[in-house]
Amino acid sequence: MSRRRHSSDEDDERKYSKRHKISEPTEIEDRLESLITRVGEKSTSSLESNLEGLAGVLEADLSNYRQKILKILCHCAVKMPEKTTVYTTLVGLLNARNYNCGGEIVEMLVRNLKDLLKSCDFENARTFVRFLADLVNCHVIAAGSLLQMLDDFVDVTLEDAIPQVRADWYVYAVLSVLPWVGRELHEKKEAELERLLSTIDNYMKKRQKVHVPALCVWASDYPHPQEEYLDCLWAQITKLKQDRWQERTIVRPYLIFDSILCEALQHNVPQVIPPPHTELCKYPYPNVVFRMFDYTDVDDGPPLPGAHAIERFLIEENLHRIINSNHLERRDCAAALISYPGKTKVPINYMIVEVMLSQLFMLPMPQWLEAFYGSTFIELCKLAPSTFPQVLAQAVEILFERLETMNVSCIDRFASWFAYHLSNFQFRWSWDDWTPCLSMDPESQKPKFIKEVLIRCMRLSYHQRVVEIVPEDFFPLLPAKPEPIYKYDKEGAGSLPGTMTAHKLMSAIK
Repeated sequence: MSRRRHSSDEDDERKYSKRHKISEPTEIEDRLESLITRVGEKSTSSLESNLEGLAGVLEADLSNYRQKILKILCHCAVKMPEKTTVYTTLVGLLNARNYNCGGEIVEMLVRNLKDLLKSCDFENARTFVRFLADLVNCHVIAAGSLLQMLDDFVDVTLEDAIPQVRADWYVYAVLSVLPWVGRELHEKKEAELERLLSTIDNYMKKRQKVHVPALCVWASDYPHPQEEYLDCLWAQITKLKQDRWQERTIVRPYLIFDSILCEALQHNVPQVIPPPHTELCKYPYPNVVFRMFDYTDVDDGPPLPGAHAIERFLIEENLHRIINSNHLERRDCAAALISYPGKTKVPINYMIVEVMLSQLFMLPMPQWLEAFYGSTFIELCKLAPSTFPQVLAQAVEILFERLETMNVSCIDRFASWFAYHLSNFQFRWSWDDWTPCLSMDPESQKPKFIKEVLIRCMRLSYHQRVVEIVPEDFFPLLPAKPEPIYKYDKEGAGSLPGTMTAHKLMSAIK
């Protein structure tokens, strides 16, 4: 008995030791993942000390967990684009400490980029291109090799028998990284950068734009021009170049470590040849940039960046990313939007409203369910009750004033959203401000819009409630009261077949 018990004890010890050996690496990997994914978040320590400390921890664990660390960094590069500069700085510090590690990270990033291009995952591919571009600022990648990759992208515009959307995407991918790396390329490779921009300029001049009228929310360019998205970004990059490639939005933590990073050896980007076009490739659709606010609409606080200011593009891109990442969780989406990191530098509420409405009114159809935008607006009003509802009301007034030139599909979405919004706030609205439109032709857009809104309000409540919410002057625009129609009680119903049977049935029921 004692021998068996002794043998059993030894087995238990071996099993515990085996479990301990298995769980220990897993715990370390989980700890590394937590440290990497959370860097850059709110902390009692400075970002500088956090990055420096994390770089030391990762360097010490490279010998045992190299592949795990590289995979986590690549995952963060694509899934957390809002912290791009944080992670490029971290990669720069690792490269300064361990040159081979830096090279392996670059190779893994490029492999992932190639896979994404082959699978037509263009949005994530663009995020990787931007990450690689920002590594030039961290002295991880040589400026010349990045320019070669961008040149290969722009050469797609010279291909024959391809859809324009293919060339558009590759040009857009190149232009969208220049706010991050344009200044560095200008200082180190000015001539090559100028040749790249010249090739893009030639392409922009010969592009077809027959699709633009079909994608415009408004038929008029007054007061804001309706610009095609690539034309708008090209104008913003041109202005950025005129401003000597200086922008005031991107947080660049690597500048703190410049004395360390500039001593590191740099890597060349492996060649990235765009995969050939096939019929299975689905490229992002073109769109027209939605504009409804300018600096004159903002009463107080920081000014709204101009339509061609690169800051407008950068912030709008971040807001679009937040919305697209959280479109299934309205509360998370609203919280992320209202707590945008750079909100003190711009009138963030105006920009949120404009970006949200740009997606709601996107033609030919919104990117997400219309109900998502309405419910997110409600959450935003709850999170910022003293500021956001006023901006949203101002937006409604602007849209109402421009109804005459608005696309009919967008007017229909506007009416649906506005009625839904009113139904969540006791149908309160300053209806008296719209009284002048009651004297207009009933077939003009404004009276028809009010009528459509009231019909939808009735569907969301009941007829008497709608009667109570509007002034008496608006009664001609009210929907007819829904009444049951019982044909057997009408005059002349005696001649209808089944009348006697219907009356007998009603008597039996009573």
